[in-house]
Amino acid sequence: MSKILGTYARRKISFSHGKGAHLFSTDGKKYLDFVSGIAVNSLGHCHDALVNAIQEQSKKLWHVSNAFEIPEQEILAKKITDHSFADFVVFMNSGTEATEASIKIARKYFFEQGKENKNRIITFKGAFHGRTLAALFAANNPEHTKGFGPKVDGFDQVEFGDHEALKKAINKNTAAIMVESILGEGGIRVLPNECLVGLRKLCDEHDLLLILDEVQCGIGRTGKLFAFEHFNIVPDILVYGKGLGGGFPIGAMTTSYENMKLFKTNPILGHITTFGGHPVIATAALSNLKETLGSGIMSEIDEKEKLFRSLLKHHYISEVRGKGLMLAI
Repeated sequence: MSKILGTYARRKISFSHGKGAHLFSTDGKKYLDFVSGIAVNSLGHCHDALVNAIQEQSKKLWHVSNAFEIPEQEILAKKITDHSFADFVVFMNSGTEATEASIKIARKYFFEQGKENKNRIITFKGAFHGRTLAALFAANNPEHTKGFGPKVDGFDQVEFGDHEALKKAINKNTAAIMVESILGEGGIRVLPNECLVGLRKLCDEHDLLLILDEVQCGIGRTGKLFAFEHFNIVPDILVYGKGLGGGFPIGAMTTSYENMKLFKTNPILGHITTFGGHPVIATAALSNLKETLGSGIMSEIDEKEKLFRSLLKHHYISEVRGKGLMLAI
């Protein structure tokens, strides 16, 4: 019997190594990997650039903690901000921790203005924001929250695509709207352009923050570095992870100077991390990001999407949903 707690219903298969899009099992079989570590290995297995970068960094420094300046982390943050709307980045170990940071920032943002009762966040049914307690109850999927009560309060959920319900849900206590640019666990559902534009408009009209969760859909999967770039809007807070590390555990939350200039105190004191963005992880993510941005890989994604869609036309298939290489049948 395995001594690992059964949190996963694991398949009876294990792998010895991988290269590119292929995995090789311990019994010698070769597999085309459609799982990609659950939307993580965006450049495939053992990409030469990542291998070389990690090997070099591992000879110099592994970990020092965020009590000190970490040059590798600073370089990664600069690369991200140079290619996004953001001015600041905070690194975590996972996407769900980054989601937690966004929830805290949204609440603290209004607290700093003396509006401590403006602390609720509107979310959507079918969403997935991670497995920590607040993230679980933000999505409020009954199958995921069962047995984990009492409920973490502070979230008001509406039906996906119900604009009237969304408008009614906004009140004097609403601080933010949080949504995935493309729903992942919720069935690879792309928000129509007018919906995201409408959300941005609602947030501007009601003094709310727009939080976009791109843990699954961000970092090149759709043909843009971030999926929201297809919709010609800018969020207040952006959350992402998974594909950022190219296979190494990292999550990130970004926001702008405009949102942070109100803060008189450390904006997320109480959400610090021992390992988040340490030298090896930051080096891996930087190498992955450089390759994603500089290799031309994203410029091929539109054509690959068209190819998939044309080849998936079959009477057994009723629908193909998604954007770029984030597709579902």
